[in-house]
Amino acid sequence: MLYLLTEFSDGGGFLNLFRYLTVRAGAAFFTALIFGFVFGRPLINFLRVKQGKGQPIRDDGPQSHFAKAGTPTMGGLLILSALLSATLLWADLSNPYVWIVILVTVAFGLIGFADDYAKVTKQNTKGVSSRLRLILGFLIAGLASYAAAQFHPAGLTYQLAVPLFKDVLLNLAWFFVPFGMIVIVGAANAVNLTDGLDGLAIMPVMIAAGTLGVISYVVGNVNYTEYLGVHYVPGTGELLIFTAALFGGGLGFLWYNAPPAAVFMGDTGSLALGGALGAIAVCTKHEIVLAIVGGLFVVEALSVIIQVAYFKRTGKRVFLMAPIHHHFEKKGWAEPQIVIRFWIISLILALIGLATLKVR
Repeated sequence: MLYLLTEFSDGGGFLNLFRYLTVRAGAAFFTALIFGFVFGRPLINFLRVKQGKGQPIRDDGPQSHFAKAGTPTMGGLLILSALLSATLLWADLSNPYVWIVILVTVAFGLIGFADDYAKVTKQNTKGVSSRLRLILGFLIAGLASYAAAQFHPAGLTYQLAVPLFKDVLLNLAWFFVPFGMIVIVGAANAVNLTDGLDGLAIMPVMIAAGTLGVISYVVGNVNYTEYLGVHYVPGTGELLIFTAALFGGGLGFLWYNAPPAAVFMGDTGSLALGGALGAIAVCTKHEIVLAIVGGLFVVEALSVIIQVAYFKRTGKRVFLMAPIHHHFEKKGWAEPQIVIRFWIISLILALIGLATLKVR
């Protein structure tokens, strides 16, 4: 919104600062961060009053989790409010990629909100049926993937970029949309599965968002793409504003979500943020790199898939409990130990993902 002030700039002066992505990204970060600090406690108090018993705890979960009974959920509302406010304030709203990512985020957030609401009101852990969530998720992701493909430059439309190679593109043709659907829905549900310990999901999401923000900035700048040998996708640099706002809003939320959590993110936040990461990857043509940067989420999701498939086939379990962070809890690891080590892994994977920009 404030980007419109550049219309009144003569190329110099204070208003000209709003033309710079880095300036607006910094402003979006601090806007979302301050929003989180200011409105965090009032929102938590409101959720605690409205929800009463808070998020229901799984009966078969680790014993330590029963001490968290009564903690309110839907804390993702704080992240999303901060994220969207900052993005709408500082981004160029004529940019189609910004709207694609915003709409995916809001839509998945609504699915998550409905799921959290059902869990809290019924006081059980089932919520909205998995089938309905997947159907709605794939529908939203399909529309977003198709829209992104229409705005990609002609040479990249329906193409899959392969990292580490300068000129390798795989023509997916009509399969690009289903592929994009899998990326977005997969990212949303992988983040959702990771959100099981205080602070475990939000920091890796912030790290992944920061990494994708750098990638968006590079991919949207023709000078950088020529130097690094990556594919140029005009307009995607504006997604740096969104990722900076996500990082700021995430920090504001982490202030209250750090152990012991005053509020849980809930599906409202995890599905929305995961969907956002997937949508950014599709827009920037870095779907494969997302699997590297978000490798922690991939492992969490795979642990569930392996556990379910192996149990159905043999009646035995590969892990003591899935997702895999619960396996380590069952082995006696302290919750902060798991969380911090997983953060370290996320940071390492993010650095590997960034390295793909240079190694061509």
